[in-house]
Amino acid sequence: MTSGAHGHDGGASNASTFHTSGSAYDAFMGRYSGPLAVEFAAAAGVTGGMSALDLGCGPGALTAVLVDRLGTGAGAVSACDPSPEFVAECARRNPSVEVRQGRAEDIPFDNAAFDIVLAQLVLHFVSDPSRAAAEIRRVLRPGGRVAACVWDSVDGMQMFRLFWDAAVAVDPEASEDVRALRFGSEGEMVEVFESAGFQNVSETTLNVTSTYTDFDELWSGFLAGIGPAGAYCVSLPEHDRAEVRSIMFRNLGAPAKGFTLEAVARCAFGDAPQ
Repeated sequence: MTSGAHGHDGGASNASTFHTSGSAYDAFMGRYSGPLAVEFAAAAGVTGGMSALDLGCGPGALTAVLVDRLGTGAGAVSACDPSPEFVAECARRNPSVEVRQGRAEDIPFDNAAFDIVLAQLVLHFVSDPSRAAAEIRRVLRPGGRVAACVWDSVDGMQMFRLFWDAAVAVDPEASEDVRALRFGSEGEMVEVFESAGFQNVSETTLNVTSTYTDFDELWSGFLAGIGPAGAYCVSLPEHDRAEVRSIMFRNLGAPAKGFTLEAVARCAFGDAPQ
């Protein structure tokens, strides 16, 4: 997500939709990005002794996982994000980490500073992907590793699919630009990384879930206005917003108790030339 905004649903490159509190973000997206961070770090091959950059760190879900894996030593884990609110929150939650404000297209760290750069739920929101890929390569040491994941555009996030299906039923003009999910299709991230000169580029998918106590818990996340879907939700007239809620509830089977939603992330990995 901008570059480096996190947690994200598809589409609009608007970092302002992520100027929010860490707790609000956690209730909406953190419930997915937290479990995903554990799976993502493992799939990326993060192991002790590495120095890592969490690019587009948000409030720090992946950052915390990297600290667990790499420790609190100087330079072990660094992070950056374009949102000053998220920079402050990530630094508060991870006091051993140097967290800087910056975009993926202009990473605020030195050349050849890291063994691995991880971008979790970020590329959806990067305004210039080629420049971001070049910046990632710049800050990686020779032979270093890039790892990125975004929500899959086919299976993707059940939460957002439910929302946008309901939104289009109410507003057929709901912008495709807002709903579109970049880099969520097979081969898209691979192409960006190969074009930037990365080698041994591969791709896989990861699956996570989140359980809600009731429908109100799901709906309240959208009312926080986070990301393109949340921003769209709060922009609707009250009557239309209520109708979207009603359709979502019905499409979900009118749950009277808790339920679990699934999300699929598409991941790409590559190696910087030696």
